[in-house]
Amino acid sequence: MARGYKDRRRSRARGKLVQALYQHLVTGQEPGEIERQFLAAGLGDVDVAYFRELIYAVAAAAEPLDARLERLLDRPLVQLDPVERAILRLGAYELSERLDVPYRVVIHEAVDLARRFGAEQSHRYINGVLDRLVGEIELRAGERGPSKERQD
Repeated sequence: MARGYKDRRRSRARGKLVQALYQHLVTGQEPGEIERQFLAAGLGDVDVAYFRELIYAVAAAAEPLDARLERLLDRPLVQLDPVERAILRLGAYELSERLDVPYRVVIHEAVDLARRFGAEQSHRYINGVLDRLVGEIELRAGERGPSKERQD
C-alpha cells in the first residue's frame, strides 16, 4: 500500500474522530457506543484501526489532556466550542502519544480539521495552542531542532 494512500485514510479517520469525540463531549456517551454507531453508519475508506484505537485512547486520556491544554489557553477550556475541544484533544494526544506521526503532520491535520469543522478563525487558535504544546513535549524536541533560546 502506498504511503500517500495510507496517509489519506488516516486523515479521513481523523475527520471521523473529531465527529466522534465531539459526540462524546456533547452527549457523554461511552466511546464503545459511539464506535458502534459510526461503524454501523459506515466509516467509508478510513484507517479503521486508527479510528478505533484513538476514540478509546483520547476519551480515556481526556482529563490529563485537558489539564495540559488548559495551561496554554487564554480562557478556561470549558469556554471553548466542543469542536475545538475535540480537535485540541485529538492533536494533543497525537503529539504526546503517537510519536510515529511527525508533529508537523499532527498540527497540519488539526488546522485542516478546524477549517472544516470549526469556527471561522479557529484554525489559527488551534495552530497556536498545538505549536506551544509541541515545545513542552520533551520527546518532540529532536523534531523541532535546537530551541531559539539555546542558539547564541
